[in-house]
Amino acid sequence: MDKTKKYIRNFLLFAFLVWLTFYIILKDQDMGKLFEIIKTVQLPFVIAGIICMLAYFFCEALNMWRNLRELGEKTTLLKCYKYTLIGFFYSSITPAATGGQPMQIYYMHRDGIKAASSTLTLILNLLSFQVMSISMALISMIFFHEYLDTALTVFFIIGITLNSMALSMLIIGIFSKKLSTALVKITIRIMRKFKIKNLKDKEKAIAGSLLKYHGSAKYIRANKKIIVRQFITAFIQQVLFYSVPFCVCKAFGIQGYNLVQVVSLQSIVYATVSGIPSPGAVGVSEGAFVSIFSHVFGMELINGAMLLNRGISFYLFVFVCAIVSIVSTFKAKKEDKTKTEGKE
Repeated sequence: MDKTKKYIRNFLLFAFLVWLTFYIILKDQDMGKLFEIIKTVQLPFVIAGIICMLAYFFCEALNMWRNLRELGEKTTLLKCYKYTLIGFFYSSITPAATGGQPMQIYYMHRDGIKAASSTLTLILNLLSFQVMSISMALISMIFFHEYLDTALTVFFIIGITLNSMALSMLIIGIFSKKLSTALVKITIRIMRKFKIKNLKDKEKAIAGSLLKYHGSAKYIRANKKIIVRQFITAFIQQVLFYSVPFCVCKAFGIQGYNLVQVVSLQSIVYATVSGIPSPGAVGVSEGAFVSIFSHVFGMELINGAMLLNRGISFYLFVFVCAIVSIVSTFKAKKEDKTKTEGKE
């Protein structure tokens, strides 16, 4: 019940941020004219954007399925697709995307997948995703830095720094037992100075996480071919996600920008907003897109393009993933009820 209340509060906060974002961005717009502009878009390219997102989720599910199968877990690609959609929904409505992985582990556990296997799989997915998103953003920034104003440049630096720190800690945790143990000791000392409550429990939790990370290192060394495929698939996944604005460009009939340019700009947008801990980066994602892509769409079309882009790449699939999550939850409760009645 406590977790349910927490997710309801998060969803209400998410809904409020969505309302506030669109109020601020669209309050001075002629909504009738804006929707007239959106009506002129070419539908086949909108469908292409939706297909890109479906393929984006498929890539993550494929990586998940490969690793779980290699770890001896019995699962299907369809179930892994379900876990991916559930993770997307809970990541979208929780600050700093903290709710996605725990819920994925929960649903995998319900399907008979060991927590050690699911945790290892999600660590590898996170590792490959972070490496690719940071690399693409840094390379893109070299060629397209003029598209960012001072404020966005600051946010970009913050986002890259935070993600790089998280990635560094993840790599240290996986590959360096001595260094990660030393970092844990330093962290515990800092926590003692600040008189953090339940310190022993937190120390045990950190130690348990380290064991999982060290298990990842053994798996990586033993399955190099799978890890290479993991990173290739993660790259394709990123390109698919970043291609949605290109589909929006084509839908509006925008010429003069190729796929590489648009993908590069979107990778910068993602890196710029990724350091913001608001649920789904709502608000900052829309603002960053308007600021950077106004060079592409022009001031007349940019708000319509932002609505369509975020509608395809985020809000549509928050709704779809919410339905999947709700259906999965009711199905799980029904199974629990059936098991309880069977025991009686």
